[in-house]
Amino acid sequence: MAQRIRARDVDDVLGAAGHSSSEFDGGDWDPGYRTVQAGPRAVHVFHDGPGEQQQIAAYGATLQQTGHTVQHQQQDHGGRRRLLVTRP
Repeated sequence: MAQRIRARDVDDVLGAAGHSSSEFDGGDWDPGYRTVQAGPRAVHVFHDGPGEQQQIAAYGATLQQTGHTVQHQQQDHGGRRRLLVTRP
């Protein structure tokens, strides 16, 4: 069973690796990553802005290098790509 994980811990890993976080400003999201708690043992990572597929892949590689388990997902009906991040 996966260990507990917090969105802010994933946010810290991505930020320390030099990735920019997304901020809500002026009614829209600035380009960058956004982490969302998906339960006590999972976090979703989204990319806001252009280059979604490439940026999601880069976030996934960073997280895998730090020992996280990463599953690439896409929301139903051709929706947004995201990562499901867990800690083994």
